[in-house]
Amino acid sequence: MPQPSDEILTRLMTLHPKIIDLTLDRVERLLAALGHPEASLPPVIHIAGTNGKGSTQAMLRAGLEAAGKRVHAYTSPHLARFHERIRLAGEIIPEPQLAALLDECENANFGQPITFFEITTCAAFLAFARTPADYTLLEVGLGGRLDATNVLPRPALTIITPVSIDHQQYLGETLPEIAGEKAGILKRGTPCVVGPQEPEALAVIEARAARLGAPLLVFGQHWQAFEDCGRLIFQDETGLLDLPLPNLPGPHQLQNAGAALAALRSLGFDSAACEASVTRADWSARMQRLRHGPLAEAAPEAELWLDGGHNPAGGQAIAATLARMAPRPTHLVVGMLNTKDIAGYMRPLVAQAATLTAVSIPGEANTLSAEQTLAVALAAGFAASTAESVLAAVNAIAATEPRARILICGSLYLAGGVLRENR
Repeated sequence: MPQPSDEILTRLMTLHPKIIDLTLDRVERLLAALGHPEASLPPVIHIAGTNGKGSTQAMLRAGLEAAGKRVHAYTSPHLARFHERIRLAGEIIPEPQLAALLDECENANFGQPITFFEITTCAAFLAFARTPADYTLLEVGLGGRLDATNVLPRPALTIITPVSIDHQQYLGETLPEIAGEKAGILKRGTPCVVGPQEPEALAVIEARAARLGAPLLVFGQHWQAFEDCGRLIFQDETGLLDLPLPNLPGPHQLQNAGAALAALRSLGFDSAACEASVTRADWSARMQRLRHGPLAEAAPEAELWLDGGHNPAGGQAIAATLARMAPRPTHLVVGMLNTKDIAGYMRPLVAQAATLTAVSIPGEANTLSAEQTLAVALAAGFAASTAESVLAAVNAIAATEPRARILICGSLYLAGGVLRENR
């Protein structure tokens, strides 16, 4: 009987000296030892991009499931539990099955160097290959070209959501370099839905698609998605859809919905599936309202929100979302990793918030200290302070402004900790 998955996962973290080391050699070796499960997956929709991958996947899954399809989904990182990364035919993988798969992968790997993401991706592929489904939704972990998910010879469809500057230490310093890594998921003859892009990023994607003969469905050329009179209007070469606004909050979700709708239409799904994609999607820590738990109890009159965005584009999306909300004094509680562009993330938010309270992220080696985050916040122009914890920050804000809007933000790792503690 295998050990609990948490014990195996802890051991798997030690198999490679680097947490991130982009190459396909190790994952291809282990997949061969496992009998090539990646060759037996249900039709794959492969999703890359800097922001919006998870939201687009959630909307696409909602639409496919509303059409009666069984859908596998792989995403990262997880928020509260690792199990969230692997969804089998609509359900989060159960503990006994996860533990058995991890044990099998660990034994097949035989102690050889492999990153945590690589070996757990192999476990996900095993699970997907052994469970019947109609589609497999794969979200890239980092980049695309050398990501562990990029071992499929011919997915059914690929999607590239907006590309922006992030993870420069792995993907390159310029937007064209990063776009080149994301475009690595393009495959010969496989259609690709392309979300809104900066011109220099789109040029790279189009050039690679031309070399591979991969048909593109590009925002602004082949499809449009925009708000009109409180409705989402989507238009492509097939015709026009007049839909409710996405249930995931924020104007940036219009473009994510557009990519999901373009994908559904290209796969031949009807308007009912398209409407479900924007009305039934569920995706935690993306402008998620917290209504229960210790944090909500600490500030019963406040409007409490949680978001995991962590790069400049994420900061812009949050700022645009806040700007469209009903006027209310807004206070940020921010914890971030030291690998991010902290100033770039904060800059768009200054005009939308009365104060910022800096916290560290518990249990994260790469967290910025509250004092380091405070220094960046002050330089950006915030009225800022520190707190020992998110709960302490919420308590302090509620004590001085009970009916405040409080947004906890800055990192998916911070958001995951909040969701674990706020049950």
